[in-house]
Amino acid sequence: MLEEWKFSQKKWDEAECKARLKARRLDLAGLQQPIKAAGLPVIVLIEGWGASGKGSMIRSLIRELDPRGFLVRSVTMPTQEERRWPFLKRHFEAIPEQGKILFLDSGWMDETVRERLRGDLSDGEYQRRLESVRMFERQLAAGGYLLVKLFLHIEQDAQRKRLEKLEKHKDTAWRVGENDWRQNKNYRRTQEAFDDFMEATHTDWAPWKVIDSTSAPYAQAAAADWLYQQITAALRCPPTAEPPVYRWPLVETEPLEKIKLDKSLDKDKYQRELEACREKLEDLHNQLYRKKIPVVIAYEGWDAAGKGGNIKRLASALDPRGYEVVPIASPTPDEKHRHYLWRFWRKLPKTGHIAIFDRSWYGRVMVERLEGFCTLEDWQRAYDEINEFERELTDAGAVVLKFWVQIDKDTQLQRFQARENTPEKRWKITDEDWRNREKWDEYQVAVNEMLARTNTENAPWYILESVDKRYARIKALKIVIRALEQALD
Repeated sequence: MLEEWKFSQKKWDEAECKARLKARRLDLAGLQQPIKAAGLPVIVLIEGWGASGKGSMIRSLIRELDPRGFLVRSVTMPTQEERRWPFLKRHFEAIPEQGKILFLDSGWMDETVRERLRGDLSDGEYQRRLESVRMFERQLAAGGYLLVKLFLHIEQDAQRKRLEKLEKHKDTAWRVGENDWRQNKNYRRTQEAFDDFMEATHTDWAPWKVIDSTSAPYAQAAAADWLYQQITAALRCPPTAEPPVYRWPLVETEPLEKIKLDKSLDKDKYQRELEACREKLEDLHNQLYRKKIPVVIAYEGWDAAGKGGNIKRLASALDPRGYEVVPIASPTPDEKHRHYLWRFWRKLPKTGHIAIFDRSWYGRVMVERLEGFCTLEDWQRAYDEINEFERELTDAGAVVLKFWVQIDKDTQLQRFQARENTPEKRWKITDEDWRNREKWDEYQVAVNEMLARTNTENAPWYILESVDKRYARIKALKIVIRALEQALD
């Protein structure tokens, strides 16, 4: 893209550009209410050379906007703490809610190109990073986000003159950093890196727009025009994206109805094995922390199958400072107004810590699917999105374990009735539990499809036969122990 770019030799009429910009700013302000009414989330990513005018561009674009409808975020290189999380976490966490605009001063492009030029990313790591970016942008577009990507381009001499001018004044010298001068000194190599990244991430749903920023009035007018065009087009036809073309390495699963539930464990053996597992897990948790390995464990299963008791026994073996149990209920209004995976990205553990999810992102293809909380297209697309999400975690070094806690329909009925007849357990049974039970067969179909389409080699499912809760608890503990030992080996 940049390799074939030709800077215009035309001398722009600044007065004309400023007049056009003034009118377009008012047009953009007039779009805020339609954006809010349509629930359209907009992300404006502004990348470019150092001193190309990114900050001035943002100030120009927001000039007439209602500040209640937008947010500006300056994205710096990740801190040491942020590097303890998957690459995409901080970017996914920052996405705006429906009906609002987020302006980003640099972002995932600047971070990736800098790391590549410094030699911090191998060729393989760089290609995997590009895959992550494409996945991120496609998931956003498929989820209804408008992503506008601008690159501000200037020539080497123009950049040098701007940097020198900024450095001369004490009030602006802070805006010039070592990376800016490194760019200018290695202009050709940096341009090639920018160009490679843009070529790899230029898609129909998230195209790059290169803007000649030699003239600030012209650049700002051109950016305002492009942003206006993109928003009006998205309001007419909401954003979308093509599905991925991956062939996931799936492991064959057995349908729930064929799983034998006759396994059991007597009380004495259960107590002995429980203590042995606790002792082993305590030691493994210390090693996890020392080697900075994150662990994500997701529990799904039938109501009254025994998820809570299973989680309790697992958590009792861990250092409470190094784990968190994350109970997942219906999304809050804040969560409903963002991509459905947003709330899960926010709850991931940092390196050396464990997150135990009591229900998880799989609600998208179960309860949300069956209760009509999302469209057919939404939940069918979610299988790939979930596989991608989990691959991001495992590629970042995380151990991902997924448990389905299985019982039969008769056992569930017995446990429901026992809860209703026991005062101290009555809070555990709700009308919703009974309604879900009426859809047992529909849920079983959905769960079988979920297991078949998301049982990947890197994030497999494990079935916990839980008619005997003691057996299920020990089985889960042993699976966790084995997985942690393999990760630490």
